[in-house]
Amino acid sequence: MAVSRDSIDAPVSAEHRPTPRLVGDVGGTNARFALLDEDDKPFASSTLSTDDFPDLASAVKIYLAEHENTKIDVAAIAVATPVTGDRVNLTNNPWSFSVEETRRQLGISRLHVVNDFTALALSVPHLPDDELQKVGGGEAVEQHAIGIVGAGTGLGVSGLIPCGSHWTALQGEGGHVTMSLRTDREFAVYRKLHERFRHVSAERFLSGPGLRNIVESLQAIDGLEVQPYTPADITRLALEEGDPYCLEAMEMFASLLGNVASNLVLTLGAEGGLFIGGGVVPRFGEWFAQSAFRESFEDKGRMRTYVEKVPTFVIHSPYPALVGAARLLV
Repeated sequence: MAVSRDSIDAPVSAEHRPTPRLVGDVGGTNARFALLDEDDKPFASSTLSTDDFPDLASAVKIYLAEHENTKIDVAAIAVATPVTGDRVNLTNNPWSFSVEETRRQLGISRLHVVNDFTALALSVPHLPDDELQKVGGGEAVEQHAIGIVGAGTGLGVSGLIPCGSHWTALQGEGGHVTMSLRTDREFAVYRKLHERFRHVSAERFLSGPGLRNIVESLQAIDGLEVQPYTPADITRLALEEGDPYCLEAMEMFASLLGNVASNLVLTLGAEGGLFIGGGVVPRFGEWFAQSAFRESFEDKGRMRTYVEKVPTFVIHSPYPALVGAARLLV
């Protein structure tokens, strides 16, 4: 399993940084870039549409030109795709590039490219408390593993393992594990999805598209006309209008996420806590704290007393992947 290392030692002093450093987060539709200040905090953040540029290097050059032609020497970019070698192919974006060729095009000495969820994981020890929403009880145990899950366009899964004065971030594809189910209603939705997908992974339920999959399946099961709701529509209809199918879908989503999250805690021994990122759950707001998530998280039979002690948090940071990418440059 590929890893990235994040030093938590004192950062390199400013006088040893003759030029600014750049961090980026590239997804399916947007690329966000920022520079790092002397305290390793992102600033001068800008978001560009990936459709406007043929590749990563072109987008970075425009960003730098818009910021007084800033000269950089090192950069770290988080990308929404697995990173297994020099060639990077974005999953939901036509960009395909060589890391080394991009480094040469930018004229810099170092270019780190990591999976965006690995970057999110690296950010966790450095996020302020006011950007974290605690859900349920439990207290983190220092110097123990941390679990991270997050639903967005897909389902990201990662972990942080303490290694002395460093954290090792695990890079994998845990969102594609087979979904485990408990209730008859969940199994009924699974059967509907199995008609469409050969393998019904956790991501088919626990993502923005997954939330839509659940609603459409519930409507079809009950003989109703399927409504083409977006994930944003579902959240609004559930929380503002009390739509019964959207509410049921959100409850099923929260319960299944709790199941997946506690499976990760048990697998990693993540007594340091479980953190939820991605774009879907933060939009659930305060409703999520009262959802079925935490009860499902703790419903682990003989291991209930173990997982009850593990705290769970929703990440509300505006750009955690940039914070995580910054850890590769300190």
